[in-house]
Amino acid sequence: KFLAFEQTFKNALTGLPMGGGKGGSNFNPKGKSVREIMRFCQSFMTELYRHIGADVDVPAGDIGVGGREIGYMFGQYKRITNHFTGVLTGKGLEYGGSLIRPEATGYGAVYFLENMLAVRGLDLLGKTAVISGSGNVATHAAEKVVHLGGKPVTLSDSGGFIHDPDGLTLEKIDWVKHHKTHRRGRISDYVDAFPGTTFHAGKTPWHVPCDVALPCATQNELLGDDARALIANGCIAVSEGANMPSDLEAVHTFKAAKIMFAPGKAANAGGVAVSGLEMSQNSARRSWSEAELQDMLKDIMKGIHGRCLTYGDRGGGYVDYVKGANIAGFKKVADAMLAFGVV
Repeated sequence: KFLAFEQTFKNALTGLPMGGGKGGSNFNPKGKSVREIMRFCQSFMTELYRHIGADVDVPAGDIGVGGREIGYMFGQYKRITNHFTGVLTGKGLEYGGSLIRPEATGYGAVYFLENMLAVRGLDLLGKTAVISGSGNVATHAAEKVVHLGGKPVTLSDSGGFIHDPDGLTLEKIDWVKHHKTHRRGRISDYVDAFPGTTFHAGKTPWHVPCDVALPCATQNELLGDDARALIANGCIAVSEGANMPSDLEAVHTFKAAKIMFAPGKAANAGGVAVSGLEMSQNSARRSWSEAELQDMLKDIMKGIHGRCLTYGDRGGGYVDYVKGANIAGFKKVADAMLAFGVV
């Protein structure tokens, strides 16, 4: 329920005409066959289809739900209703999906980080980045860090993290994407493929020295002690790629140290923003080019950063992005509710 609360304000921050919510199931896909996963997705949609629609609620994937699962659910929706509408986002390009949708959350978190650094006259060139996760968000965040001249040195999964002191190149990141998506492998296998790297079982990467950090795995993965370790090791900025990955103690620690800290509702809104753009393309029966979408995503993230600045600038070069994001998101929702009148 709280994640739904957060999502409402995140969607408001994008500037796009979308409300927000969250939902899911207690089905664990680990150890299940492809056919079992397909059958579950179809059963789920058989119950859900009457509650969703292109102009009602448009679900998108999150943890454990990628293009494969969206395909199974969309296929079932189409089978039941005999309608082809933009009722799910994150669809495959073959049936109404959008370019850069898989990349959007990770890329957006790095674009937000870039905007934060620019306020201080800095950029990502030569900066070491510590990243958690090894799924969609993490690998694309690492990819964009490389594009902008930075050096990502870690990725992780539920079993632990890998540390590559030489930095992850685009080729190494592509290996991880293929290994996780097609082989359903573990991040620990990375050390066998790339000598000179280490795997740290049961640990998170926050004690590795870095300039910037991008938590892109799951909620409450970065705790108070981790935040103190990051600050002690010279980290100057944190951009949340996951939903609420830093616990409350960590957030307070970052704010007390006055380092640049972007909460998930602002930093990872790129994914839902491109979901909104996918809905627009479906409604217009057209597809925008990758270049057009990249420009739109950059512009949306810059707009979110600007809204956070409006309410979060504390003077002296310090911006409280948590305060800025909370006020900007809440104000838009509250103003809309007041405009609709009292019921």
